[in-house]
Amino acid sequence: MNDSPGWATPGSSPSDGEGSHGTQPASGGSAGSGDPKWSAEQPPPGQWSSPAAGQTPPTPQQPPAAPQQGAGWGPYGGGQQAPHGGAPGGWGNQAPVVKPGVIPLRPLGLGEILDGAVATMRKHWRAVLPITLVVAVVVQLATVLTQKFAFGDVVLESSDSAPLDEQLDTLGSTMGVLSADIFIQLVGTVAATAMLTMVFSRAILGHASSIGAAWRESRPQLPRLFGLTLLLALGSALLVGVLVLPGALAGSTGFAVLGGLVALGLLLWLWVRFSLASPALMLEKAPVLKSLTRSSKLVKGSWWRIFGITLLTSLITGFISSVIVFPLTILGLFLFGGGLEGIADGTAATSWGYLIVAGISGVIGLTITMPMQAGVNVLLYVDQRIRREALDLELARAAGIENYGTTTPPTGG
Repeated sequence: MNDSPGWATPGSSPSDGEGSHGTQPASGGSAGSGDPKWSAEQPPPGQWSSPAAGQTPPTPQQPPAAPQQGAGWGPYGGGQQAPHGGAPGGWGNQAPVVKPGVIPLRPLGLGEILDGAVATMRKHWRAVLPITLVVAVVVQLATVLTQKFAFGDVVLESSDSAPLDEQLDTLGSTMGVLSADIFIQLVGTVAATAMLTMVFSRAILGHASSIGAAWRESRPQLPRLFGLTLLLALGSALLVGVLVLPGALAGSTGFAVLGGLVALGLLLWLWVRFSLASPALMLEKAPVLKSLTRSSKLVKGSWWRIFGITLLTSLITGFISSVIVFPLTILGLFLFGGGLEGIADGTAATSWGYLIVAGISGVIGLTITMPMQAGVNVLLYVDQRIRREALDLELARAAGIENYGTTTPPTGG
């Protein structure tokens, strides 16, 4: 049994026949499998995951009465496919969907995934807001200082008439500051992703979260998550280099462009295929390579769906960020950056007034969009495991819902 509020069985899916570290149904087990052993051996409610010390677990819930035969329930009435292969709508004794936390325990639709992310931000803002606010402030502070001192030196001090050694020193200093900025952003993003993942894992069960609990639960996996992020970044850079550099070194622009297009397509495919590696690593306590394998298995057969939801989330968060950042940036540019003249002579982007206003707008934008992106990623992972591995059974037991999935339609003809 995992001691985190997280998730069952690291490693491969139950269908692989591998052992688990936690209690889980057998391969393909589900509410509609008709396996009497599963319901007969259910542990007491809440054993799968417990709240942190000092928190009061939610009152065990009883599933509501089953609908009448033929009436259907939720979105699975009217002839649609029920979760885990159950019959659509017509079973009078079929267990209905319950919702202990921010999502119902069944395969999720796009609206439910987005709504679950927003609901977590709203209901658990005491944990979500400080995490994202602190990270956003640190990241934007590093960006402001980099833009002021690194780019300020390049714009104001470098010139074609400067000695070569001075130009090299300026370039070296700029690259050093940029590297430090990128490193700070990487560390901040990894820490925020890890802690937000734990907050969302509790919100799914209806459990409250705290910053301290999120930090304690995520800290053991932080080195692995950092390694996963670096591995993906280095792999992407290597892929681009292998496909683009030969054409560039050969002086063939067409060949280099073709290689870049191929690299872009492969990066997009790999980005979606490994998009669930982070929640798999955090919630299953999986190693780096195993988390990549888990993500690949969960995404298989659902690439376009996950791509569409992820792309839509990026468009939504990008639009929200633009609505916040763009007006404030323009305001700071004309109030403190000298307006169009400052843009023309290159001094606008390095004035303190403009940088402070731009930094504040960036903090606001990141504070809102960062948890939404992390939440959608976690909920996509949960959705795929519900669809493939009947994770809703584990979630129901963890939330203290008694007898979930024990009433099944008759099997056999």
